[in-house]
Amino acid sequence: MSTHAVDRLWPDPASDLDLDEAFADLHLPPSPAGRPLVGLNMVTTLDGRAQLGGRAEGLSGRADRRLMQLYRTGYDAVGSGAGTLRADDFYSHLPSDLAARRVAAGRPPQPTALLIGGSGEIPTDRRWFAHADQPRILVIGAGAPVPDVSDGTEVLAAPTTTPQPDWLLGELAKRGIGSLLLEGGPTTNAAFLAADAIDELYWTVGARLLGTDALPMIGPIPGGSPWANAPREGQLVSVHRSGDELFLRYRFG
Repeated sequence: MSTHAVDRLWPDPASDLDLDEAFADLHLPPSPAGRPLVGLNMVTTLDGRAQLGGRAEGLSGRADRRLMQLYRTGYDAVGSGAGTLRADDFYSHLPSDLAARRVAAGRPPQPTALLIGGSGEIPTDRRWFAHADQPRILVIGAGAPVPDVSDGTEVLAAPTTTPQPDWLLGELAKRGIGSLLLEGGPTTNAAFLAADAIDELYWTVGARLLGTDALPMIGPIPGGSPWANAPREGQLVSVHRSGDELFLRYRFG
């Protein structure tokens, strides 16, 4: 049980709910044909910025950090771009209470950790590599230096310099992964949007203003967005409030 209280604003308004109970079951929709379901979990300021000093840390409060873990509990894999690892020392290992919740539901205790690299070197000294009980898949671009990992991490080389979402999702499907939660960064998110591969969005709106040129949750798509003149339409699933922060969930497709 968490110690965080939330109000559900929509649907079925209710006050003073326990955060863990309110988000105990995401009720994910079925995976699209041929690929895993893809959820996107991001936090932004009121003016839409997803970075504070180049990182997401500091944009939201403690309740959102617990909520991130609850979202991870419902997914088969949790992924991030290598830029997020370099900036935030990203890792997705769940605490023991949520690992036990997954086991009780007949699932592995930890989601598969996915790191999406490109042509650059991967910093293998980060905490992402430190959890022996969590399966890990490291994706690198064609021609990228192969990192020296002997800790059970599966290294998957893409056929292109920048791994493409369609190819990557196909590889995950071959490994029995039916759902992937993406946690940034904005460039990775843009690639998945360009491939029409975002099915759910979990968006925390922190009650802060920056007024900087920091990236939004989805960066500009190189070469132009396929949705520039016909925006991707989302369906609002739920709205919760914790203090002055909002937790929004949207569904696409």
